[in-house]
Order: sequence, then C-alpha cells, then structure tokens
Amino acid sequence: MKRSILVVPAIALAVAAGAPPQAQAGETEGAILYERAIAQEEEARIISAPIAGIQNRLWFDYRNDIGEAQKELASDLRRATDIEDQRDAWSEYAHELRHERTAYVKKMEKRGYRQGQVIVG
Repeated sequence: MKRSILVVPAIALAVAAGAPPQAQAGETEGAILYERAIAQEEEARIISAPIAGIQNRLWFDYRNDIGEAQKELASDLRRATDIEDQRDAWSEYAHELRHERTAYVKKMEKRGYRQGQVIVG
C-alpha cells in the first residue's frame, strides 16, 4: 500500500510537469542513478598527474588499473539486463576508482611522497 501512495504523487508531478508518457508511466529514463552519481564524483577525483611528478611503476599501475575499471564498467553496462545490474556496475566502478586512488596515494606516502592539498578559505 505504501508503494502506491509514493508512486501516485510521482506520477501526478510528472503529468503536471508535462513529462513524456514514459516518465509518467514510472520509467526514469532521464534520471541519474544514485550509484552513477557517486561514480561520477569518484571520476572527478581521478589523479591526473603523478604525485610529486614521479612517474614510477606505481603511477603506471594506477593509470592501468583506472583504464581496466573503465573497460569493465563498459562491459558490465553492455551485459546489464535490468536496473539492478546497472546499479551493481556503477557501484563496483566507484569502488574500484576509490580503492585504486587510495592505494596509490598510500604507497607513494610510504615512499615519502605526499599528495598535494590546497585549502582555500
């Protein structure tokens, strides 16, 4: 019963806003999944230049791992059959990006190089 209560206002808002029939029927073609939004935030945090300008094995491994994660995301999204598969793909992608970034930063810190941080305020 609760579900129908929540869906009815959403459909009413879609109709009032003049949304296309697909959106009125409950499909969210234009909406971004929460997992995708998180993954996009993680993409924005991808390190674009090596820490301290040191291009070593760790840097190249990091870049390679990011490329693999992007290829795996594309593959997972192609094979996705429903919204849950898409959510899993985006969630896994965000996790991989976060993991690879933190692992690279920690390994570089172990070697005595720290990631620069600028605080404005």
